[in-house]
Amino acid sequence: MAMNREQKRMLQKQGDVDAEGAPLPRQRQQAAPARERTPPLQFIREVRGELRKVAWPSKEETVNYSIVVLVTVVILTAMIYGLDWVFSTFVLELFDNN
Repeated sequence: MAMNREQKRMLQKQGDVDAEGAPLPRQRQQAAPARERTPPLQFIREVRGELRKVAWPSKEETVNYSIVVLVTVVILTAMIYGLDWVFSTFVLELFDNN
């Protein structure tokens, strides 16, 4: 395996290669024991707790973001429509002249 000194030293510190740079056999890690399922009521309590931590946007921010998204969608739709019209007109003219 071709590697420079820095890589070799780093891999030796991690225990991945021996002194000559040959890979060491890895020991298989034991799989984590299966955990029991969380009861539904505990799950709902935890979800509610996490949702309380969320920084929800204000009404003003939501309205502003919605307007920005709608304007962007309208502009991109118009651009795609315009390009489609130009290219379709070009292709129809190209094949119509034969």
